[in-house]
Amino acid sequence: MLENWVVVPTCLPLVRRRCHACLFDRFRAHGKFRVNANHKRIDAWLLVLCTTCGDTAKLTVLERVNVRSVRPDLLDRMHDNDAALAAELLQDPAVRRRNRIALDWAGAWRLDTGGSRRDDREAIDVSVRFAARIPLRPARLIAEGCGLGRAEVERLIADGRIVSPIRLNARTADDFTFTLKR
Repeated sequence: MLENWVVVPTCLPLVRRRCHACLFDRFRAHGKFRVNANHKRIDAWLLVLCTTCGDTAKLTVLERVNVRSVRPDLLDRMHDNDAALAAELLQDPAVRRRNRIALDWAGAWRLDTGGSRRDDREAIDVSVRFAARIPLRPARLIAEGCGLGRAEVERLIADGRIVSPIRLNARTADDFTFTLKR
């Protein structure tokens, strides 16, 4: 029996970056943008707020780019403070590298198992799909999806009763499959 699980984001992740005011390292993105044009050049930033002191920081999205080279729909989405665009840009490796940030997905995702219940005597095949690039340990997802403790999942992996073509103890954000043999 094949089951399909989906890892779904529930909100925007926290941004890990040092605050200049209070030195805390967590910022919350609310999907607000600041766009500034100077003659033929345009700059755009995603605004984030420190979770401790509320200080605002800017994450560079566009820097000194020719206005004609920016897609009009992208510019409209920035002017409309599109939260979906903020989520896309936070997932973009180039934006994260340029701004030297990391994402903290703790509490910003959920596992949708489809509500199916399993019989303890059968083997199940599960396909796990990620709706967004959320780096998680597959063993943690298996524990949550099957209602098992993480130590028990580790024991089942060691016993060969949970098998997968990927490493189950390393973080991944790619779709994968596994088989649980009861």
